[in-house]
Amino acid sequence: MSALVRRRTAVLISGRGSNMVALAQAARAPDFPAEIGLVLSNRPDAGGLARAAEMGIPTAVVDHRDFNKDREAFERAMDEVLRINQIELIALAGFMRIMTPWFVRRWEGRMINIHPSLLPLFKGTHTHAQALAAGVTEHGCSVHFVVPELDAGPVIAQARVPVLPGDDEDNLAARVLEQELALYPQALAEVASGRATLVDGALQRS
Repeated sequence: MSALVRRRTAVLISGRGSNMVALAQAARAPDFPAEIGLVLSNRPDAGGLARAAEMGIPTAVVDHRDFNKDREAFERAMDEVLRINQIELIALAGFMRIMTPWFVRRWEGRMINIHPSLLPLFKGTHTHAQALAAGVTEHGCSVHFVVPELDAGPVIAQARVPVLPGDDEDNLAARVLEQELALYPQALAEVASGRATLVDGALQRS
């Protein structure tokens, strides 16, 4: 029986890091196919950095404000940190920067994101408000491979929640987040184990 290969994964955050914590907790299991080798933020005040440090995970900050709105220079600095830390996969978890085509191509097939809607519905931000305004009866979250077009990569996994009478953005968001915390570790495991791959721009399962 071959030894389990645990792929070194960086979680990129901009805020409190709820999904990062879920991934890190899942990765503590000895049979989980990824290890969280780094938590990287574009914001030095991101609450998730302290949470990662408490869990014994190395952290780094590449502040986008230091790069005079030069997005590619910012991403090259991030890429260097990822290389130094021998990262193989990236999981975006509330990382509030849109990647350039250069960075997306560099990490093609090795970068995933969790998005709070049932893609292809409600791309971009304020997804819960979009869902409520559209009057849908079902909402949820999606994990997808990152491609140059925003929130358009092949979906790896989704979880659904009902939209209830009287819902507002906050309670709908809380219900979706509960599903995100369960879904993201499952999807990362699929990618890290090679069961879900990106081949010629399409999802392939094995």
